[in-house]
Amino acid sequence: MPEFGGFGPVTVKYLEDLEDNNNRDWFKANKHRYDSDVLQPALDFITVMGPRIEKISEYFTAIPKRNRGSLMRVYRDTRFSKDKTPYKTNIGIQFRHERGKDVHAPGYYLHIESTGCFLGVGMWHPESGVLRAIRERIATKPDDWRRAVATRSFANTFTLGGDSLKRPPRGFNEATPHLDDVKRKDFVAVCDFSIDDAASAKFADQVATRFAKATPLMRFLCAAAEVEF
Repeated sequence: MPEFGGFGPVTVKYLEDLEDNNNRDWFKANKHRYDSDVLQPALDFITVMGPRIEKISEYFTAIPKRNRGSLMRVYRDTRFSKDKTPYKTNIGIQFRHERGKDVHAPGYYLHIESTGCFLGVGMWHPESGVLRAIRERIATKPDDWRRAVATRSFANTFTLGGDSLKRPPRGFNEATPHLDDVKRKDFVAVCDFSIDDAASAKFADQVATRFAKATPLMRFLCAAAEVEF
């Protein structure tokens, strides 16, 4: 198994340079830097995270591949965006559920950028059927939801975020338990960390420890989505 020494200064420097030179000519000329300073440490990190993720749940995957694995593409989808810069200036890594096909599935996420770094857990923009199931589970099992998000270890580490409706969704009303959470369109929680944390050789252990603290939330969401945890 490869060793992971952290996402060090050369990784951050490359991301900063890419942000200043976000064009195809520069990226092509500096492709060797992307491979050595971003791709390789990211694949090493995913590899060492494999057994750590498995300890949290055997149903989530850590796939150290350049394409179609846990490392998200560096290429931006610009088709529907006013921002036509071709490359992402962050490292995005997602450990998805084995039954999930994309970023909308339950997962654990790592985001590294020169301007800010964070961990994410949960489900971003779940499809309509799963979204409805999560809301109904919150409403019918309010104590389970409270235990999922109000335990001290979770609440001291993560903050719930994402988009929400302004009014109760159809079928729910002002008397619905945890209405503010039922209104959510995303069921994600985030935890910030510093770029210095990411540079540490102990970073994988730190990430795994924080991910483990989200187990009650992930177990709740997986139950609602009818997938194993």
